[in-house]
Amino acid sequence: MTKPIWWIGALGIVTTLAVVIATHADPKPSTQSATNPIRTGLSRHEFTAKIDKTVHGDYLLCLPETYGKDKLRLPLILFLHGSGERGKNPNIIGKFGPPRVSLQQKGFPFIVLAPQCPAGKWWTDVDVTEMVMALLDQVCKDYLVDTKRIYLTGMSMGGFGAWDLAQKYPDRWAALAVVCGGGNPYLQMRVKNIPTKVFHGAKDKNVPVFNSHMMAGTLKQFGGQVDLKVYPNLEHNCWTVTYDDPGLYEWFLQHQRGKPAIPSKM
Repeated sequence: MTKPIWWIGALGIVTTLAVVIATHADPKPSTQSATNPIRTGLSRHEFTAKIDKTVHGDYLLCLPETYGKDKLRLPLILFLHGSGERGKNPNIIGKFGPPRVSLQQKGFPFIVLAPQCPAGKWWTDVDVTEMVMALLDQVCKDYLVDTKRIYLTGMSMGGFGAWDLAQKYPDRWAALAVVCGGGNPYLQMRVKNIPTKVFHGAKDKNVPVFNSHMMAGTLKQFGGQVDLKVYPNLEHNCWTVTYDDPGLYEWFLQHQRGKPAIPSKM
């Protein structure tokens, strides 16, 4: 394979959610009866409603030249970019991480899906999370994706997003790689079954390396399989050396969702 096939897309999907709706319309008065009296004070209630919600997102999709041959399903890397790549121009995502490597590394075997976070938003925002997962579901439906080999990774702001998605949807990922990110250590028990690698520059002034020590350490306390690599002489931009390392992608391919994890050597 010499060059991958690139697609730049925009996504609009209607999803159904169970939510509580507050409206400005005057509610109909409750009816009181002998069998169902209205009680004053504190009482417990349940509410369920269905609404349609449209989510939209821009993204890059890279298909290897081998895609479609023999109709084999291929592994997929979901990549979350940093804060500087937010906006409405997904082309800029191609300068970083797996999208860039897929253009440069001959025989790169992965489908690469790289959504773009809207300007002023964060990967951890609920509406952005819904967009990303709806996009992933749509790509898995439309393309030959091996859903047992979906790998999640992100850098900087995308590293925070990767931790967040791993905690919210732990059953979707075969492996996780977080680069100079951080997150909520109290939810790390949810990630304990996902093989994980964490990377950070010791001299990072944007996202202190303490964040990765905290997330990796907590995950290890919960019994998770996690490796932390700290680059002693690198600052915030440790993603170039991380994503340029072929060993990361070899490690990804060693893992499949639902199979016992293979201990890694860093």
